[in-house]
Amino acid sequence: MIIIGAGLGGLSLAHGLRRAGIPCEVHERDESAGARKQGYRLHIGDVGDSALREVLPPELHALFHATAGRARPHTNVYDERLGLVTRLADEGTHLNVNRFTLRQILLHGQEVRYGKRFTHYETDDDGVTAHFADGTSTRGSLLVGADGINSPVRRQYLPHAEVVDAGLVHLYGRIPLTPETRALFEPEMFAVFTMIVGPDRTMAGFAPVDYPGPVADACARLVPDLRLRDAESYMTCSVGARWEVVGHDEAELAAMAPGDLRKLALGLVDGWHPLAGAMIGHWDVPATFPQPIRTSVPIARWAPSRVTLVGDAIHAMSPAGGAGANTALRDGAVLAAALAGSPLLEAVEAYETAMVGYGFAAVRESAENGRRFLGQNPLTAEA
Repeated sequence: MIIIGAGLGGLSLAHGLRRAGIPCEVHERDESAGARKQGYRLHIGDVGDSALREVLPPELHALFHATAGRARPHTNVYDERLGLVTRLADEGTHLNVNRFTLRQILLHGQEVRYGKRFTHYETDDDGVTAHFADGTSTRGSLLVGADGINSPVRRQYLPHAEVVDAGLVHLYGRIPLTPETRALFEPEMFAVFTMIVGPDRTMAGFAPVDYPGPVADACARLVPDLRLRDAESYMTCSVGARWEVVGHDEAELAAMAPGDLRKLALGLVDGWHPLAGAMIGHWDVPATFPQPIRTSVPIARWAPSRVTLVGDAIHAMSPAGGAGANTALRDGAVLAAALAGSPLLEAVEAYETAMVGYGFAAVRESAENGRRFLGQNPLTAEA
């Protein structure tokens, strides 16, 4: 099995395959695991936790739990004067986790081939060959595109599958949680998610990544040969708005220094309650970066083959549903289980039938949440 991409979905699949005794290779275009900024916090619910329990060795799943913050089980919506508009109860498991910590846990025990930029594949009756920009190739029985929202595998395999601009951009920041900064947030804001929404639906969103205990102690107790990079708690923060409100295009934002991005974020909340500006004023400036929001457009089922897709490569979604990471982890677990129990094409068909149902349902729900609260573009081109 050939997996293109060492993100959440690809690594979930790799663990599931190896647990089932199925050999696989993981190829990643980046030069290292931490080469790109990819956000700071993930919300893992019942779906994601169940998938991790299914694919990970018990000690890695235990380390995941030992390094995951327990959020208050609700989502807060405030107006720009910090008046509470609504508090939505969220049942089930709610773990706010450091994205890179989870990725390090998923990478443990894996052999990832970095610096391998996939260019194209060729299939025949006996298998599939993946080609890379460095002139090398590899061959296997199945090629899995786990290569993200800009997936080259998807572009070749399902060229009609669209990824569209949601009309929004987020400026991501991170606030180290110190006694001073903790005082900026009322206790109920240490929740699954908190957002402050302005009159033009500009949003400032917050979610804590609050380690429940010393990270080094958890590693020493559960996985002694793993050293996790991050150990300090923080509040992840993003300021999001429609492009026309932000007033800069994608290229202009990409060229801005982190300090200028924070100034832009402060300008977007000008006139709000002073605490909003104080929160953004405590951003860790070098950690600031822009992220355009895009979403897949659901498509009709396709015939199964020796190529398939997981995660953002097939069902990228707005963060408004908090479902992207959970769905990617689920993809890996579902596909691994199918391949362990059925002939290849039957397994791929069973996986894709399930994934198209739950994956595109999450895309639609996320898009509707984004439209309702933030003015996200509707999915008008849906099949």
